[in-house]
Amino acid sequence: MKKVRIGVIGAGLRGGLAQYWHKPDGESEVVALADLSQERLDKFQEKIGSPLFLTKDYKELLTRDDIDAIAVLSPDYLHEEHVIAALEAGKHVYSEKPLAITVEGCDRIIEAWEKSGKHLMVGFNMRYMSMYQTMKDIIDSGAIGELKTIWVRHFVGFGGYFYYHDWHGNSKNTTSLLLQKGSHDLDVIHWISGKYATKVSAFGSLDYYGGDKPNTLTCPECDLKNTCPEYVPHTFTECAFREEIDVEDNNMLIMELEGGIKASYLQCHFTPDYNRNYTFIGTEGRIENDDVNDKIYLKTRKTNTVKEFSNVTYEMKPEEGSHGGADPKIAQDFVELILRNKQPLTTPFAGRMSVAVGCAATESIRSGGKVVNISQESTIVHS
Repeated sequence: MKKVRIGVIGAGLRGGLAQYWHKPDGESEVVALADLSQERLDKFQEKIGSPLFLTKDYKELLTRDDIDAIAVLSPDYLHEEHVIAALEAGKHVYSEKPLAITVEGCDRIIEAWEKSGKHLMVGFNMRYMSMYQTMKDIIDSGAIGELKTIWVRHFVGFGGYFYYHDWHGNSKNTTSLLLQKGSHDLDVIHWISGKYATKVSAFGSLDYYGGDKPNTLTCPECDLKNTCPEYVPHTFTECAFREEIDVEDNNMLIMELEGGIKASYLQCHFTPDYNRNYTFIGTEGRIENDDVNDKIYLKTRKTNTVKEFSNVTYEMKPEEGSHGGADPKIAQDFVELILRNKQPLTTPFAGRMSVAVGCAATESIRSGGKVVNISQESTIVHS
């Protein structure tokens, strides 16, 4: 194979990733799209330019011989169905995160992948951001000694705009936003530390969004639109204060990782700003990021070595492409995986484990904060 021909399922929020695969004169090309919306089909076709096979039935992509790989960019609750169907049809698969919205779903996907003989890649694009790659390199170099503690604060500014005006706000579609939004951060904790979480205790609640508004109410037709702080005049129009919303907008997790490393993760969806603050503390120092100003700070503690006499500030260089330059890199790695068997920075099992933590934390939250153990064993039982 000299070129990977890709069919895309879903032209919604992550549909923009397809632009990095569409290189008609290169090693990958987008040749087809499946989406339920005619408007999205038309807009996608216009943006890609060259003629595509368009359909509202994703199964039509799976029977085509001119498609080598499927990019599953559909809503979270459809990932399991779409990924397994594509693997069983003999296609390589790129799946957006989260891999599924249940651990059982992830395990069914992994089983289908192992049987298929095809490649499966999970879309953890934060692993491809230079800031977090740099932080991992600093820790791996021994600059802060032995890693002991991880603190992560995720300020989700515009949380309502992104997650409470559409399907994300209902747990039947997401389980919780600890999967949809938190899976990135939980995965980075696992990846940079090199350890998986073994147990978690969590507290959370729906403190701002949701309410008593009708599920059919949309922003444009609401009598309160001129005074509502969550009014959205375009794109997502479902009321952010409607009755069906039941996913927490304020979450706090405490985890223990393999080797006894302690970690915390905080996520809030009604903050005025948007940033992720990571702090890693070791026996000889700590590092902390500032993703607003694109800096990483390394601070050292007393070690009776020359290391203790200086702190270091890293300034990240700007990169082209969405998500801080990560999207074109992860898209290229999927092509490299198929054409040259080059292993990417992500793994299906890592995708499974971030979902496992998110599900366990959600269980803890909804049962009063009890400690929930996290198993690496498959949930599938064959009779």
